[in-house]
Amino acid sequence: MTFENTLAFAKSMDLQDPLKDMREEYLFPQQNGKPFIYLCGNSLGLQPKVAKEVLGKQLDNWQNLAVEGWFEGNEPWMFYHKELKRLMAPIVGASVDEVCPMNTLTVNLHLLMVSFYRPTKERFKIIMEAGAFPSDQYAIESQVRFHGFDPKEAIIEVAPKEGEYTLKTEDIVAAIAANGAEIALVLFGGINYFTGQLFDMKTITKAGHQVGAKVGFDLAHAAGNVPLHLHDWDVDFACWCSYKYQNAGPGGISGIFVHQKHFSDQSLHRFAGWWGYQEKNRFLMEKGFVPETGADGWQVSCTQVMPMALYHASLQLFEKVGFMEPVRKKSRILTEYLFFIVDEVNKAIGFEQFKIITPRNQDERGAQVSIIAKKDGKKIFDHLVKNNVLGDWREPNVIRLSAVPMYNSFEDVFSTGELLLAVSKSVNND
Repeated sequence: MTFENTLAFAKSMDLQDPLKDMREEYLFPQQNGKPFIYLCGNSLGLQPKVAKEVLGKQLDNWQNLAVEGWFEGNEPWMFYHKELKRLMAPIVGASVDEVCPMNTLTVNLHLLMVSFYRPTKERFKIIMEAGAFPSDQYAIESQVRFHGFDPKEAIIEVAPKEGEYTLKTEDIVAAIAANGAEIALVLFGGINYFTGQLFDMKTITKAGHQVGAKVGFDLAHAAGNVPLHLHDWDVDFACWCSYKYQNAGPGGISGIFVHQKHFSDQSLHRFAGWWGYQEKNRFLMEKGFVPETGADGWQVSCTQVMPMALYHASLQLFEKVGFMEPVRKKSRILTEYLFFIVDEVNKAIGFEQFKIITPRNQDERGAQVSIIAKKDGKKIFDHLVKNNVLGDWREPNVIRLSAVPMYNSFEDVFSTGELLLAVSKSVNND
């Protein structure tokens, strides 16, 4: 597609956008009586307008039914998670029994590592991306120490080559192959939080399995952002948060995926709780843990009704648009336009003030574009915020901008470019 750096072009693209009406389904923060151009869905998604209604229904159930709400009413809490499972499965490319909403992300990462990180004296290493989100680093380090190994010996971090910002798939595969006999687990993010790089999860999973390792993913920045096919890719396990691209509110409930090939494996360890017990016999209160079939068997605590209600509100909007394929189709074009606009700003300035470190290949990125500001980055970012453009700042000099297809427009991207150009000229004239 041939883009134009004009407001008229941006507006024409918005008129043709099949998802343009979805923008009205969300609430935008305000400043000085004007809504923000919100480009921070990679950190916290916007509130769906329907969230208050869906949450209110559950508050009404609590008020009117109290403890009977577990079994009475239109949406008994005992089974509420099953409606979410139906809506979650298409988001990550799974069967309904392979997913479950529960806990928060890092808690779930630990619970799943109990089952799928089973180190031995010979095979004890974990291979991961260098520069993974700190929670992943800390969780993996603590799991390694828990099993009595030294993180310096047990954790292999695959880093970009010198002078580069992103990883090549062939380098990841080569690192897995080179250490294959010692690897117990391959654990990557689906999308790197800093660069926005989308990893080739299918190829990574195949490479891990070829050396006899289990393979899992933290999908915090991928779920609700890009189409996933966890079942078909043969991924062993995954977990994600729901508050970024899935707009389920700050600290929103997490989700897990466990491939159905593991459901009958009686040798898997797990940290058990009452809510993971076989549903039909749960209230017999008997000793001896018998897990519910599927991902539900990894539950520990009872249904978190209110966080699930917020997640439910957002998932209904994904169902309304047909889940991930329409979202991804718009995202590719919208992000491509953001690349174009940043390039246009650099041309107008006369040098590369903004260096994009997110891959330009559409198959290697989602909605996030990470930009190094080579001069006065924080001053530029603060100017954007002052003028109602809200992205995300990462030290020392990176601005992350995510044009989320569910609620961002081409006009948002054009207007952001205009502000970037204006502030850059001002900075360079100081």
